[in-house]
Amino acid sequence: MKEISCKLLVIGAGPGGYVCAIRAGQLGVDTVIVEAGKPGGTCLNVGCIPSKALIHAAEEFEKVAHMAGGKSPLGISVAAPKLDLTRTVAWKDGIVSRLNSGVAGLLKKAKVKTVHGWATFRDGKTVEVETETGTQVIRAESVVIATGSAPVELPFLPFGGPVISSTDALALGEVPKRLAVVGGGYIGLELGIAFAKMGAAVTVVEALPRVLAQYDAELTRPVVKRLAELGIEVMLGAKAKGLSTKGDALLVETSDGKNAKIGADKILVTVGRKPVTEGWGLEQIDLDMSGKFIRIDDQCRSSMRGIFAIGDVTGEPMLAHRAMAQGEMVAEIVAGHKRSWDKRAIPAICFTDPELLTAGLSPEEAKAVSGEIKIGLFPFAANGRAMTKLGEDGFVRVVARADNHLVLGIQAVGQGVSELSAVFGLALEMGARLEDIAGTIHAHPTQGEGFQEAALKALGHALHI
Repeated sequence: MKEISCKLLVIGAGPGGYVCAIRAGQLGVDTVIVEAGKPGGTCLNVGCIPSKALIHAAEEFEKVAHMAGGKSPLGISVAAPKLDLTRTVAWKDGIVSRLNSGVAGLLKKAKVKTVHGWATFRDGKTVEVETETGTQVIRAESVVIATGSAPVELPFLPFGGPVISSTDALALGEVPKRLAVVGGGYIGLELGIAFAKMGAAVTVVEALPRVLAQYDAELTRPVVKRLAELGIEVMLGAKAKGLSTKGDALLVETSDGKNAKIGADKILVTVGRKPVTEGWGLEQIDLDMSGKFIRIDDQCRSSMRGIFAIGDVTGEPMLAHRAMAQGEMVAEIVAGHKRSWDKRAIPAICFTDPELLTAGLSPEEAKAVSGEIKIGLFPFAANGRAMTKLGEDGFVRVVARADNHLVLGIQAVGQGVSELSAVFGLALEMGARLEDIAGTIHAHPTQGEGFQEAALKALGHALHI
């Protein structure tokens, strides 16, 4: 049994784990990272990156298909397109492979030792790793738990056969003719929209009264409109009950209590994700929990001295960039730096069509925190660049305190608004006021002008509406 010692041990090489290890290595901290799979975690391998590749392919296919129908206002006509999903998936896999290699190279450059295998705690300072060459014991002064999350499996719809997870959906060899999606959250709608654009007949089953319930209704209205345009059937207040005897349909209880059967070649279950807290010896250490998640303070310290936890295993929001920010901070704390972070400025993006983007507080949350607020909303229907991109649906909305105009939250829905996430996050991080945004010259013609106009609207003197 081999033994090694280090100053910092990182368990999990997802976005949070590998960033933590790289930054620690840069700071001269003797660091070891343990990962059973490929570097990059869920996000790089079976989440953020591959899903966006599939979504982009679906968007391109739909554009060409629309032109083939002779309906394009751009005056472009083409022959009917064909989609070879096997080649699409191979292209996606190529991107993932390049990024895997990139992460591995960055870890090596930072002089981080990578151990491939599954880590299990012996105690708060020691883990055993089962590797291909035997058991490796690692002792560390500090440990970072970055084990991530996994798709939630429904007991009456276990994964296998026609029932698939988001991971399975990203590796299909052909587009299913009929796709039932259980769960109308961001994962279900992102993939449901993509497959609908590629030709699948999609039905979404959501138990709540509306889809994307974590966002306010005003923000999601353009997405709901687009679902109808794409022919996606949405069943609200409906509960999935199981698989038909033949395995060719999803059994559903409708909102009025009746039983229904939805014919489906594949049933995609996207009812959330759960923290990976089993299988790595949590019972051997005494960590305080917050429900299913590891409880942490504002510096990602757990209840045990020397043990940190970051990313999805610590709770919502389950976002790769949140994990990355936590990982960087923890590395600097371990290196002796003074660091803290503020989660209020984390942008969140839903890559539906149109895209949704939020940063900071919603109008309702802002009212609860500060009382009287100002809201400025600018529609993309009045934005020249949005018009030239056939993307007039949606808007930018700014929420600020009424007394001092401090910006508390920014939201947008529209074509390509994900690219505004950096400026939204920056405005909140820098403590911008409405006057700061309104007084910043925004390039014309761009969709970003909607941000400036929303601030002007909140101040009472929008220029273009």
